[in-house]
Amino acid sequence: MTGFGKSEVHSGNKKITVEIRSLNSKQLDLAIRIPPIYREAEYEIRNMIAKTLQRGKVEVFISVETTETVPTAQINRDLFKAYVQQLNDAMEFAGLKAGADAIVPTVVKMPNVVTSDTQAVSEEESAAVVEATAQAVKALDAFRTQEGATLIADMLKRIDRIEEYKNMVIPFEKARTETIRNRIRENIASIGVEVDNNRLEQEMIFYIEKLDITEEKVRLTNHCKYFREVAASEEGAGRKLGFIAQELGREINTLGSKANDSDIQILVVKMKDELEKIKEQVLNIL
Repeated sequence: MTGFGKSEVHSGNKKITVEIRSLNSKQLDLAIRIPPIYREAEYEIRNMIAKTLQRGKVEVFISVETTETVPTAQINRDLFKAYVQQLNDAMEFAGLKAGADAIVPTVVKMPNVVTSDTQAVSEEESAAVVEATAQAVKALDAFRTQEGATLIADMLKRIDRIEEYKNMVIPFEKARTETIRNRIRENIASIGVEVDNNRLEQEMIFYIEKLDITEEKVRLTNHCKYFREVAASEEGAGRKLGFIAQELGREINTLGSKANDSDIQILVVKMKDELEKIKEQVLNIL
């Protein structure tokens, strides 16, 4: 969801610049800084951004520059002259002397001496603001798409590694079973208690079945397959990929709790490491 987009358009004697930045967020958090003269276009701009970007902490900066040296304020010369005359008369009446440096700052603050030449924004200029924003959003979306493709490719490699580690567990499973059987028999022999071998065998089978990890491996394989399908075929798959990653974590944790073998535990730790990196990157996916 992170990205940057920028656009510039010209309308008349004005250059309109739009910059958009986005960061990760569970929902759309949109902040727009726009010149007051373009406030009427803000609603349209917000709707356009929300429809395209959907999620993320988005900041929009819209600025305008005048490309010609045209004054934006006018001085009422007749009124200025009248105020100056009145001030001179008042100063003379009071027996005071003051130069232009003292009088001018006072005069320009008098009512209606300086007026702002604010003009209504034309439809063409308002459309230019919206168009500049649309171009910036398009640039940001292209940036996010490129970054997203890179992240998806990296996550799929990590999913492949998780499956590789899962397959590396298989050779240790049979050896683990024999190790557990031998350990139980050695413990019984060490205390010198006679047991019914048939009953002991039944109890050991029951115990070993509780440690069987076949079901976890099957579910782990299915979750990996589903992760690839969603990543390849769905738009806006970030949330769903996050849910799948949670399910992968549950199966890996259960596999680790049942492992009862140091070699399998090492592989479980490696799977968890890959999964944590996937979870971090999923937060960047829309």
